[in-house]
This record gives sequence, C-alpha cells and structure tokens, in this order.
Amino acid sequence: MSWRRHARWQDDDSKTTTEGQVVTRTPAPAGRRWIRGALLAAAPLAALTLTACSGSGARLGLPVAATAEAPNVGNLWLGAWIASFVIGGLVWGLIGWAVIRYRRKDGDVPAPRQTTYHLPLELLYTLVPFLIIGVLFFYTVKAQDAMLDQSEEPDVVIGVIGQKWSWTFNYMEEDNPDIGTNAHTVGMPEGPLPELYLPVNKRVRFDLQSADVIHSFWVPSFYFKMDVIPGHPNSFDATPNRIGVYDGKCAELCGERHAMMLFKLHVVSEEEYEAKVKEIAADGGAGVKPLEPGLEAVLPTAAPEENQ
Repeated sequence: MSWRRHARWQDDDSKTTTEGQVVTRTPAPAGRRWIRGALLAAAPLAALTLTACSGSGARLGLPVAATAEAPNVGNLWLGAWIASFVIGGLVWGLIGWAVIRYRRKDGDVPAPRQTTYHLPLELLYTLVPFLIIGVLFFYTVKAQDAMLDQSEEPDVVIGVIGQKWSWTFNYMEEDNPDIGTNAHTVGMPEGPLPELYLPVNKRVRFDLQSADVIHSFWVPSFYFKMDVIPGHPNSFDATPNRIGVYDGKCAELCGERHAMMLFKLHVVSEEEYEAKVKEIAADGGAGVKPLEPGLEAVLPTAAPEENQ
C-alpha cells in the first residue's frame, strides 16, 4: 500500500481520514473556518489602522520636522516600521497557520522522512532576509547622502564650539551687507541657556569644533546629529523651514555636567534674524570667539576645598 494513500495533502476546508484503502474527506469544523476568517479580516484592518494614523502617531514618536532635509530621515523611519509590521505580521501569520493547519490529530499517519525537508523553501528563507537588509541599506544610504549634502554657497554660516559644559555660537556675517559684522554667544552651564537664531528658509552651514572632549550637536527636530570632535572639524547643512523655538542638546556623554549642555534654537524671519545678530554684537558679542583649548576656563567651576 502506498503511503500517498494515507498522507495525502488536502486543502484548508477538508480533513482526511483513512480506513484501509478507502480515503474519505469531511468538511472542516466551523471553528477552523472562523479562525481563518478572523485572520483574513485582520490584515485589511491593520492596513486601515496604519492609514488612519495622524499627527504624532503618524510620525511614530518623532517630533515635528523643522528642516527641509528632515523628511529624508522621517520617511526612512516610517518606512522601516511599516515594513517591520508587514513582515512580522506575515511571519506570525504563517506560523499560526502552520500550527493550526498541520497540528497532529488522532489517526494521522506520520509523513515519511524524505518529506521532512524542503530545500527550495529553506533557500528562500535564507535569501529573503538578505534581500530585506539590502533594501533597507539602500534607502539608509540614500537618506544619509541627502542629509550630508552640502551647498557650495550656503546662505548663513554658524560656527559651533562645544566646550565643557555649554556651547559657543559664532555668527559669520561679516560679508553680509545687511549685517556687516560677526557676532558670538558664549553659554555658561549654570547660567541661562545659550540661544541660537537662524533665518527661516535659508541654507545654513554648521561648522562644528570642540575645545576639549567629544560632544555631539543635536536638535531633535532636525532628525539629525553630528559629533563634535577635538582636532577634527565637522560640518553639515540644514534649511530650517518652520518658524518656532526648538530644543538642542549634547548627545554624547562628555563628563559630569553633560546634562547641562542644552540650548534653544530660534527659527525666525530673515528680518528678525538680522536684527538679532546686530543686537548680539552691540551687547558685547561682536567678533568671533576663537577655538581655545582652555575655553572651559571661562566657565564657572566649584571653588577648590581648602586643605585642612
């Protein structure tokens, strides 16, 4: 008697029993059909839920984007999550279907050993993850290149110096006929938060330098951060396109007062920006604050304890 007469593959709506050489098929129980219907209904429901997301939920935890470049990262973030949900749902759905469909039942005849492995299917399971990684890598590099792209002639140049434990901002506006002077702001860790002003819809170049240890310049609403490394200047461009006030901070653990390395970033109109830079220069902030290895010496420190 052939084993094929006892272990025949059947569709989802049938059950096979064997009595001698007679093969009979009975309809699947209503419970199994209900489970399958629920699984099929869950897929469009999940898709509908994703398309109905709005506001902060649609950004999946990201803040409101404040630059023209930020959507490159935002779209990558959202796309990666959607792909994860789809792939995860497919995998779990297949696992659940296999568990329910091929669970052992009384009277089942074990399949022969030669049907245990399925080489083409196993090759597919091996190649698909590499394909997924390749697609994710492609879009990651594409977003990274867009974020790191720099203009040959930015509209505004800001020199950023990270020091223990605050920030210095240099406005390089000497060649701007509407301003005509450079200006700077030096932050103090125990004083008011340093403030950086940027004009809306203008290409801004950030030149990053460190006076001491590694810091990291981060404005969460830019969807981007870059390390500030001593002896290794870094730079990037951004185009603020949303007027408002945004939080900035150091994203690299840099010492005991790392948590104090905060600042406020103001995106304002071009007229307000020009007026603010002139005001900073007139209030004693004229010129450029140079990078000095001992810049942290100007910051307040605890008085040394007297020897007992």
